[in-house]
Amino acid sequence: MSTARLSRHTWIAVGLGATVGVVAGAFAREAAEHGGLPDELVPVAYAQTVELGQDEQNVIRVAREVSPAVVSVTTEAGAGSGVIVREDGVLITNAHVVGNETVVTIGLADGRRVRGEVLGSDQLVDVAVVRVPLDDLPAAPLADSDELVVGQTAIAIGNPLGLERTVTTGVVSALNRIARGTTLGELIQTDAAINPGNSGGPLLDSQGRVIGINTVVLGAPGVVGLGFAVPINLARDVADQVLRTGRVVRAVIGVYPRDVDPILVRQFDLPVRAGVIVTGIEPRSPAERAGIQLADIIVRIDDTEITSAGDVFRFLRSRSPGDRVTITLVRPPNGERIRIPITLGRATS
Repeated sequence: MSTARLSRHTWIAVGLGATVGVVAGAFAREAAEHGGLPDELVPVAYAQTVELGQDEQNVIRVAREVSPAVVSVTTEAGAGSGVIVREDGVLITNAHVVGNETVVTIGLADGRRVRGEVLGSDQLVDVAVVRVPLDDLPAAPLADSDELVVGQTAIAIGNPLGLERTVTTGVVSALNRIARGTTLGELIQTDAAINPGNSGGPLLDSQGRVIGINTVVLGAPGVVGLGFAVPINLARDVADQVLRTGRVVRAVIGVYPRDVDPILVRQFDLPVRAGVIVTGIEPRSPAERAGIQLADIIVRIDDTEITSAGDVFRFLRSRSPGDRVTITLVRPPNGERIRIPITLGRATS
C-alpha cells in the first residue's frame, strides 16, 4: 500500500472519529439540557434490565443451589473435584483423584480446608469415597441415572485448572459409552466442557440432581465435547458398599464387551443387529472357564435382554459373586445360538 493511500485512510479514520465525537457531544449537551437522553435514543441495555430466559434462570438456580456442595480435593500429586452427598460429611470423587492416598485435603465452598479420610475406592469404575469430620454440610441430591435420556440438559460444576466451582452446560450426548483407552464402561457422554480439575465433580440434570461423577475427557487436535461421567447409580453402589463394609465386591464374567452397532454389522456381516460382542477375555475368568470365545455376541443373560454393555454392567450389579446364570450368545460366522451356564466371579477393590 502506498504512503499516499495510507495517509488518506488515516485521515478518513480521523474524520470518522471526529464525527463520532461531535455526535457524542451533541448527545451530552441534550442530556445536560433536558435531564437525560431522549427516550428514542436510550439504548435498550440502559432502559431496562435484560430479562433472562427460563433456561438461563434455571442454570443459575442450579449453580447457586449445588455449588456449595462442590469441593476441591487436593493430594501431593495434584487436585480435582468432589461432591458432598451426605450432610454428615460423606463425599464422592474419582479414584484417580485420590490415588493411593489415605488422607486428602478438602476445600469447602465457604473457604475452609479440612482433612478428608479416604474410606475406599474402586479403580475399575473410578469412584472413591471420602469423609470429612463435619456435620450439617450442604449435600447435593442424587438422581436415578437409569432414567436418563439422550439430549437432556447436563450441567457440570468443578474446579478446572484450579478455577473453583466453574459451571459449564451441555446435554447428555450418549449413554453406556466405553471410553477408549480406559477400562471404564457404562459411562455418560456429555458435551458440557470438562477439563483437568473437573474430575470427581458432579454432572447435574436440570433439576440440580447429580446424574454422574465427571471422570475423563477424550481429546485430540480439533476434537472437543467428548467428556464422560460415571453414572451416579454406579457411584452410589460403590459408596454404599464402602460405607457398609469398607470395600467393594462385584460380580464379574471376565469379558470386555463392545456394543454391536450398524458399522460392526456391515463390516463383519454379523448375524445379529443388537447385543454386545466379546472383544477380550480375562485369563482364568469365569468366561474363559465356561468356553466363551472372542467375537461371541452376548444377547441375553438369564431373562435379561442384552443390547448394550451397560445392560451387562447393570445386570452384574444386581447379582453376587458365586451366582449361577445362563448366558445366551450368538457365535459368528454361522450365527449358532448357544446357552452357556456360568458361575459369576469376584472382583474386590
